[in-house]
Amino acid sequence: MAKSAAKANLTEQEATHRLRAVAGAVGGQESADSGRLLYDRIRLGIMSALSVNQRLSFAELKELLGTTDGNLSKHARRLEDAGFVSCKKAFAERVPRTQYSLTAKGKRVFARHLEHMEALIAATRDP
Repeated sequence: MAKSAAKANLTEQEATHRLRAVAGAVGGQESADSGRLLYDRIRLGIMSALSVNQRLSFAELKELLGTTDGNLSKHARRLEDAGFVSCKKAFAERVPRTQYSLTAKGKRVFARHLEHMEALIAATRDP
């Protein structure tokens, strides 16, 4: 019982250390701005799907994320404008085919985002 109470009462120094670890995982203003783009469920879904697939078509992303054409297009454009995603358009028998993939910058930003989430999770767990 006393051991549980001791765990529950983090010292101010331990709490500050945990906060610094989480803050350090963010990595500055550019990273914070980039991270904000990923808070949306559709944009996070696009980044997640592309992180485990070399490329996906518009139709594949739309089906995977269960969203509308307009919604997917809007969010994909935001990621493309930020330089996280590349978009290649082509035609196959007069039918447009759009393929998306992560850029090198997108891979770095997404990896940093995952590291930040892992730091948050670690900071909330018992020491």
